[in-house]
Amino acid sequence: MISISNLEKSFGKNRVLDHIEIEFPSGEISGLVGRNGAGKTTLFQCISGLESYAGSISANLSKHKDHLGYLPTSPYMLSRITGREYIQFIANARGQKINDINRKNIFDLPLDRYGEHYSTGMKKKLALTAMLILENQYYLFDEPFSGIDLDSNIIIKSILRKLKMLGKTVIISSHIYNTLTEVCDTIHVLDKGKIIKSVNPEDFSLLGSMLEVDTVDGLIDRLDLR
Repeated sequence: MISISNLEKSFGKNRVLDHIEIEFPSGEISGLVGRNGAGKTTLFQCISGLESYAGSISANLSKHKDHLGYLPTSPYMLSRITGREYIQFIANARGQKINDINRKNIFDLPLDRYGEHYSTGMKKKLALTAMLILENQYYLFDEPFSGIDLDSNIIIKSILRKLKMLGKTVIISSHIYNTLTEVCDTIHVLDKGKIIKSVNPEDFSLLGSMLEVDTVDGLIDRLDLR
């Protein structure tokens, strides 16, 4: 479980997160949807300890950042290290030992090639593999399906469901609503730094229709097409 209270984050005069109050339970997949710039990535960076903030973030394990895996939208690859060395580097940073990396290479990545030469999707799958091998308790997925092939999308959805079965806390962000409805137990709408709505599966369709009208129809009307 991750609990957030009165969370604020500003960059200069621009307030990106505005008094966020939310709880992400263990054993559930929580979705976070919003337009680009709504604050999703900044919220993840605050939870993972990559950004300072005002307010509080707590979890059922102390020092939750030591038990947290964060998959960013575009994982950074160090220069001149192979995929295998990347995984080992991540493990070393946590003081963990990895056995049989080849067996756990479920995406069949070329682990002996330099990671910086991987495609966007391959980099994401490499970072995901390293994150899962570390057996975290909390997982943050920022746009996990972006740039990923169809077969890998199916695998990732199955991974998410397995993490839920294991009682992990899983949070997924996306600006594409339909990618969340298949796997999430709850979807939260983030708009201009605020959580404006939270819905359960029985209301996913209704919320989807509302979001489509708000984000699509209104924008098209502004074009004044004739």
